[in-house]
Formats: sequence, structure tokens, C-alpha cells
Amino acid sequence: MSEHEIDPTSPRMAPKQEVTKIAGRELKPSTLMMGHGYDPVLSEGSLKPPIFLTSTFAFPSAADGKRHFEGITGKRPGGADGLVYSRFNAPNQEILEDRLAIWDGAEDALSFSSGMTAICVLLLTYAQQGDVIVHSGPLYAATEGFVAKWMSRWGVSYLDFPAGATREEIDAVLAKAKSKADEQGGKVAMVYLESPGNPTNALVDVEAVRGAVDEAGLDCPIAIDNTFLGPLWQRPLDQGADIVCYSLTKYVGGHSDLVAGSIAGAKKWMDPVRMLRNTMGGICDPNTAWMLLRSLETVELRMSRAGENAAKVCEFLARHPKVEGLGYLGMIKDARQQDIYDRHCKGAGSTFSLLLKGGEAECFRFLDSLKIAKLAVSLGGTETLASHPASMTHLSVPDERKAALGIGDNLIRISIGIEDPDDLIADFEQALEAV
Repeated sequence: MSEHEIDPTSPRMAPKQEVTKIAGRELKPSTLMMGHGYDPVLSEGSLKPPIFLTSTFAFPSAADGKRHFEGITGKRPGGADGLVYSRFNAPNQEILEDRLAIWDGAEDALSFSSGMTAICVLLLTYAQQGDVIVHSGPLYAATEGFVAKWMSRWGVSYLDFPAGATREEIDAVLAKAKSKADEQGGKVAMVYLESPGNPTNALVDVEAVRGAVDEAGLDCPIAIDNTFLGPLWQRPLDQGADIVCYSLTKYVGGHSDLVAGSIAGAKKWMDPVRMLRNTMGGICDPNTAWMLLRSLETVELRMSRAGENAAKVCEFLARHPKVEGLGYLGMIKDARQQDIYDRHCKGAGSTFSLLLKGGEAECFRFLDSLKIAKLAVSLGGTETLASHPASMTHLSVPDERKAALGIGDNLIRISIGIEDPDDLIADFEQALEAV
């Protein structure tokens, strides 16, 4: 058992011990989601954590206040010892961050007001003028746009490689990045991955990236957006990533009723990001943190059901004459991608790309004909969603870039929910009839 000292300014902390194992057995994340990081005794016996709607917290003494601010400002390592101000920390957010770290086996986690806030603050923390960011492709359009359009304004450049790149290809890109950084008087600041990539489901070989970064002698973090498969179907830290990023809006939140994000990893990578978050703000609000705690209790159940549904739906779609192909991880046809999947993934997920025979017009007729599935962006919710990335989420991506990444006009992104799978199949069948 891990022991915690009582902090009188932190109602979240257990009085003396946090139970993480019983009779030598390590408790599973799904069990720890029910109470880890919170003791009802410290909140009037409330079984669930209250929502702490306060902007500031009273210090037991002036000396305590000084000590907390020494941590917040970086004069003393480790951050604040207790609760200070809700732009820095608060009970609901701290409980949430404790539980998020469990899923990925991370030392620490930070919550944010959105997935893009998490990604932007992360990139701003580690990159400065003259630096180079290396990233995989495709990325979520907003992420790629932030790197290409905004970071460039501050003198940060980038190089990219396709998801599925071999070790030799990754080595070559890193060598170019080092040379470019030297010319610009900077460094390789980060290797940023997204696997599976949005919206094609293309996988990145994280182990190969880890080996390439180490062999190149780079002292930079490997960060990965794990939204499509996390936290249930993939644990990138096990394959050598340093930082895991999430849009908590998706599977973790899972009910299409909130927007939030997070990152997780070793404290040495989290602490600098925490410092910038303290300055910029962007921490998740207490209401949203509370709702995410609710969602974490059922994330394994929801994702498992959605994954089972997706397998049945894709089995039907794969046989349909109007379907040209599927970007579904349970039906990989490429040997390289299958190898990565076998080494990295614990499940095929429930979000995939559907390639129709035709183009935008056929996709629009299909989408407009859906009855159960909703025409909306986002993914990982309890309901099934479908969208057209080329004209929606990835509209801002240049046409030549979309073509290179395989984001064509005939691609539909589908996120399967937890409805009855036979009802979903019937819905897709009648919608395909309209194509």
C-alpha cells in the first residue's frame, strides 16, 4: 500500500493509506475508479466527491502559503503541497488526475479544458524559436494546423513521416530534423505521434520511434495522442512513449456532454507543462472534472460494448457491394500495420473509416439517410456518430496533403456506440441503399 500524509487543505486525500492492492494482488483500474484518491470521511461521509465550487483555498498558516507558492513558482521542485487557487489545482481535478494516471501506468497526469488545450500547452512548453518538431501523419487537423500555422510564427519548424513508417524511414527523418535544428540554432524539441491517426486509423510503430530517438541521442519527449484507443485498448507508455495525450471528450467522457483533455507521463515531463498551465490557465473546471469521474467508473464497460458492436457492424459492411474498403483495425490487410497492431494494441476499437464507392455526393447521401446514427463530429460516445472528414474536421487541410494522407472524398468516419448492433446494421443497410 502507498501511504499519504494528511494535508488539511486537501479534502481529496485519504487519511493514511490508499488501497492499491489486496493480499498481494494489484487492483485493476476499473476497481480503482470507484474510490482512488478520495476518502468520504473528509467530506461529511459523501460517497462521491462533492463539486468544489471555489476559486481559492484558505491556508492553515502564512508559512503554508509561502511553501505552496514556492512549489507553484518553481523555487522548490514538486509543485504545491496543498490546495491554493483553482487555476493551479483543486480537489475534483486532483482526484481526476490521480485516476487518469492509473490507466496508462503513468507517474502523473494533468487535466485541461479541452484536448487541444492540452496539446497546445504541451507543444508550447517544449518548443522554442529555432526548434524542430517531428510528427507522424495524419494528425487531427487542429493539431497539424497548430504546428504548421501557429508554431511557425514563433520560429518553430517541423518535419513529418507517415504512420507505418519503418525504423529506417524514421531514422532518416530524425537525421534531417537534427540537421535542420542545428542550422536554425535550435534542437529537436519533440516527436509527436498520433496512433491510430485521425481519421484513417493508420498505426505508428512507437517502439521503432523509441529506438530511433535513443539511437539519435535526442533528449526530447515522445508524445502520442492516444484518443482513438485509450485508455482501454492501448498503453503507449509500455512501448516507449513518454507522454500520452487525450481528448477526454471522447471515450473517457463518453456521453457527448463535456469537453476536456489531459496528458500523462513521468513527473519530469509533466512538471514543466504544469508550470505553463499555472500561468496560462486552461485547467479543467470542477464540474467537468466531476463528470469525468462519473464516466471513468464505466469507461471499460462502455468501450468493451462499443468494440463488440463495431466488430459486428464491420463484418456486415465488409461484405456490402457499395463499400470499397474499411479502415478498421480488426480487419487490417497491410502486413506492416498488422505487425504494429499485434505488438501495440489490446483491441480494435470502435472508430473506423468507411470507404464508399463514389465520392462526396455518395457519402452525403449515405450520411443524410442515417436514422439511428447521428451526423456529427466527435467520437467515443454512447451513441453512434458519422461524419465526412474531408469536408468537415479536415476541411482546413490542403487538398494535396489530404490526398497524401488518404483522406479522400469517399471516406466517412464512424464511431460506433452502445446501441443494439443489429439495429445499427439495419440502419447502415438502409442508408447504403440510398447511395
